[in-house]
Parts: sequence; structure tokens; C-alpha cells
Amino acid sequence: MSVRTVVIRHPNENLAKCSLTPLHGRPEITFLVGEGDMRFDATGYIVLAVDAPVISPADAGMPLLLLDTTWALLPKLMNRLTGTPVYRSLPDAVRTAYPRVSKMHKDPAAGLASVEALYLARKLLGDDDLSLLDGYYWKDAFLEKLPPSLR
Repeated sequence: MSVRTVVIRHPNENLAKCSLTPLHGRPEITFLVGEGDMRFDATGYIVLAVDAPVISPADAGMPLLLLDTTWALLPKLMNRLTGTPVYRSLPDAVRTAYPRVSKMHKDPAAGLASVEALYLARKLLGDDDLSLLDGYYWKDAFLEKLPPSLR
């Protein structure tokens, strides 16, 4: 069963470089843009956060809310959330295959490309859908980097 997913993208996110662009049009994913006076009631949604408990089987059945932006702009999207989301993280041992290069900001070591985070979060929620990675150039490298317990 597909995990219902909402993606809120920062308006400055470059769609040409966005790892989620190939997923537009999928029926279980709703894409929104966090601009203007947009607010989103995240009550009951899993929202990924670095310092939260790791997603577990107990979270299965909950919808997922993914904030698609750079680390530097993440607080601006977080401010658009209302309600009481359920904050969860991904396992620390997972590393991105995306070649990140930021001259202005340091990304967290456990930071993933948006599509990597989406795939892994949904996998941990019981929806192991490899087709989420089909349009991702670094798919094979990412899957190879996953710890054996997550393959």
C-alpha cells in the first residue's frame, strides 16, 4: 500500500535540479509550493527532522510530509506548518549519493537528497517502492550505500 505523501517545496527550489521532479503526476503524492500566506495543517503527518526518534513500524499508516528545500531555507518551510506533526528521523548510518557542493552552508552528514529521504521514509513505513528512484541519476549509488539492514 502506498504511503500518502505531501511535498511542500520552497519557491526558490530549482526544479531542473530537484530530485523529486520525476515524481510529479503520481497519484499518491501531492506537491505544494510554500509561498505567500500558505499554511499547512501537519497534524498527524510524519515530518522528517534530524534530531527526532527514528521512523519505526509503529508509524505505519501515517501520511508523510516532506519539506523540499535546502538546509539553509528549511526553517522558512517549517514556519508554514501548523498543528501537531509527528517528528521522525531516518537512520544515522544512511548517507547520500548526491554530490552536494555548498559554498555557503554546511549540510548535516546525515542529510539526504529529497528523493532519497522520500524513498527511505516510505520503505521504513512499509512501502518499499523502488520506482520512486527511477528518475534519480544516483539511484544505484544510493542503494549501494544503504546499510545491509536497509537493503
